[in-house]
Amino acid sequence: MRPARAAMPDRRAAFLLGHDAEFWAEVLLRLKGYAIRARRFRAAGAEIDLVARRGTTLVFVEVKARADLDAALAAVSAAKLRRIGRAARAFLAREPRLPETIRCDAILVAPWRLPRHIEAIGELPLD
Repeated sequence: MRPARAAMPDRRAAFLLGHDAEFWAEVLLRLKGYAIRARRFRAAGAEIDLVARRGTTLVFVEVKARADLDAALAAVSAAKLRRIGRAARAFLAREPRLPETIRCDAILVAPWRLPRHIEAIGELPLD
């Protein structure tokens, strides 16, 4: 069944908002000295928005864009972290050497606000 035509502009707007948010998240990470290893990495039925590295730390980054930063933070759920963990395991399986530190960060984006980078947003299940 095709979605209603009225819903199409909303889906497109959300898609474009997500792309913009990921762009600004990448800019923020680069300014903080991270190298971007992957964008929109997909594996194991899950997606990681950004994979970044700084020194011996590999970071799986979830980017959330909402109307305000609190709503963006609330959108990073335990279920989302489990999905990121599945894709992270697939990413790590392709690495020749495991990094010393692995974590999951979030970058929250809201209109007319600076993006907020939260390190170690939650436990990343890798087993």
